[in-house]
Amino acid sequence: MKYLIVIEETKTGFSAYSPDLDGCVATGKTRAEVEKNIKEAIAFHLEGMKEDGELLPGSHSYSKYLSVPVPA
Repeated sequence: MKYLIVIEETKTGFSAYSPDLDGCVATGKTRAEVEKNIKEAIAFHLEGMKEDGELLPGSHSYSKYLSVPVPA
């Protein structure tokens, strides 16, 4: 399955989450590290949901950049 992830730069590195998976987050000192960590976190999250008998959510999020005029 594919899930959208959002990666944000922080004061100490990077953080990531998936809008499709409530509570599934990860951090890392580098972009590569946070991407590795969120992939592992998603797998762990889905495994726990499956063990608890929950339905695995499909991906329902998408991303898009918008141009917004900035007042002078």
